[in-house]
Amino acid sequence: MMLSEEMLDIAEENLQALVETEKEEEEIRNLTNPLQIWITSASAPICYQLIPLLANGEVFGMTTEISIHLLDTDEFKNDLCGIVMEVEDMAFPLLRSISEHTEINKAFLQADIIIVLDDILLKREVQSLENYIRKVSEICYVYAPLIEKNAKKEVRVISAGKTFVNLKAMMIITYGPSINPENVIAVATSWETAAKAMLARKLNMNAAGVKDVIVWGNITGCHYIDLSHTKIYGCDSAVWGPANFSRPLMNLIYDSEWIHSEFLSARSSLRSRVCHCAAMLPAHAVATVLRYWFHGSPSGEIVSVGILSEGQFCIPEGIVFSMPVRFQNGSWEVMTELEINETTQEALERLSHDLIQVMISYT
Repeated sequence: MMLSEEMLDIAEENLQALVETEKEEEEIRNLTNPLQIWITSASAPICYQLIPLLANGEVFGMTTEISIHLLDTDEFKNDLCGIVMEVEDMAFPLLRSISEHTEINKAFLQADIIIVLDDILLKREVQSLENYIRKVSEICYVYAPLIEKNAKKEVRVISAGKTFVNLKAMMIITYGPSINPENVIAVATSWETAAKAMLARKLNMNAAGVKDVIVWGNITGCHYIDLSHTKIYGCDSAVWGPANFSRPLMNLIYDSEWIHSEFLSARSSLRSRVCHCAAMLPAHAVATVLRYWFHGSPSGEIVSVGILSEGQFCIPEGIVFSMPVRFQNGSWEVMTELEINETTQEALERLSHDLIQVMISYT
């Protein structure tokens, strides 16, 4: 006896009630089943800066509890215990538990997220670069089967730090064939933000207004910072518009020689700044990528991460290569719609060749 319009109104109300109920149930599940986060080489300074960023609710949301597991060798057990006590005393509302681990066979139990640092190796006695790379490869050779055995099926693995992040991601994918390659990424955000800050200083503006800087290639090795898609918002210039109005970077930096000379030469100092930063920058980079992965990246913005190539942009398949992506609905997709100019394409060919040689040499 009900009119169609009335039935549609009731159906809409029922749908809204269902959505709200599901949201409440998800919040309850998040509170009763905390995310299990494992951090390797947890005595590294990056970890010390990263934990508060993960535990304050801004990364995973204010209704998601987390449990943090710190993994390192026996020689750093006292350091781990000190971190655990200090974090417990901070009483983060969303931190269910934090624990230290030195038994490698029990690593990554029920892990939802694994953050691979291993920068602590830099403090150890390593005779040469080749030996250091071999050490990294050996560690990943141990980690990958443990991830397959102990972690959850859809575990997300982040290769982070200041050295060989592409190689670490590649080794985990290679030595752990059952790990979903789409769930293994390398973090390039430190280079993005450092380049944005450099551009903002040149333009005398807030770095938040610099968007879409792309990092291509081997993140902590030979890479190319691409400004051809960079947009500027809120720059103090003769042309103004609403908050969503942007202008291409190349139209604002009239001194093109600065881009081709000073900016390129400044990248060496940029490398020095990123590689020798204490810990805040790489920790912020990891937290930012995790937040995007779980909640999506800002609409329309480009994010650079190292992923296993499937031939996008004519990059050879099977290598971990930093390229532009967007995060949405808990996953990422490569922004293949971007047009690549001749200069960038030449850089990609060179970087691909260099990275393949690295992978051949150390795999």
